[in-house]
Amino acid sequence: MAKLIYSFNTSLDGYMKDEEGSFDWSEPNEEVHTFFNELERTIGTSLYGRRLYETMRYWQDPPGLESADQYIRDYAAVWQDTDKVVYSRTLREPSTPRTRIESHFDPAAVRELKERADADLSVGGAELAAEALRAGLVDELHQVVLPVIVGGGTRWLPDGLRLDLELLDERRFSNGAVHLHYRTT
Repeated sequence: MAKLIYSFNTSLDGYMKDEEGSFDWSEPNEEVHTFFNELERTIGTSLYGRRLYETMRYWQDPPGLESADQYIRDYAAVWQDTDKVVYSRTLREPSTPRTRIESHFDPAAVRELKERADADLSVGGAELAAEALRAGLVDELHQVVLPVIVGGGTRWLPDGLRLDLELLDERRFSNGAVHLHYRTT
């Protein structure tokens, strides 16, 4: 069975966006970006909430891609080659290829998708990930903790959730970021 993986850059205090909704403080350097490229390369299908999808669709046709650094071109190719399921009550049609829209998150349908998938799945977006975590669908978490405290905003993990985890790996990056890789138990 394929795994469902939740990964994100966060501040030290556990936020993925600050109080103004900005995440510019989390822009990865080449080393961290390349790490995420390799992590995303194993994903066959990405599950997105609407807001994150609208941010990520940038990678379908980034301006100036042909002159961008190789690691940027590489990520665009990885993103374009991944199937996407977007959960939204407002979007009617996808704006990128290999994308389908679902009006609501159905844990049973995601379990079935995991059972028949040939490659791992990822989940992105705080609200959608919270639903998947609460439904017991998330198998692994990858957190890249950045050396910044933002003091508030969108938390990467929901309040009121209790999960026991097993640390599988950790890695320190040259920019002071630290990767933590956990399996749910």
